[in-house]
Amino acid sequence: MGIIGWIVFGFVVGLLARAITPGNDSMGFVATSILGIVGAMVAGWLGTALGWYERDSATGIISATIGAIIVLFVYRAATGRRLGGRGSTSDRDRFAA
Repeated sequence: MGIIGWIVFGFVVGLLARAITPGNDSMGFVATSILGIVGAMVAGWLGTALGWYERDSATGIISATIGAIIVLFVYRAATGRRLGGRGSTSDRDRFAA
């Protein structure tokens, strides 16, 4: 698959992952595509490590979406975003005073 194919695949997978998970993630085209591409890589790595895929085999859209959901949860944990959306806890604490 060429670079354009990876971008389109990543965008579709990123959109699916964002639609499945609850919360408000304001991401543009580039961030959504990167989310999907990294999710596909995570799914491929996990699938290979668990023996589900052989090395250099392509992951499917379902496993790539699951990988993107994992990446999205890690992203939210790293940035401090809650599942319900509406910004991080630091924003909530800053405006509560």
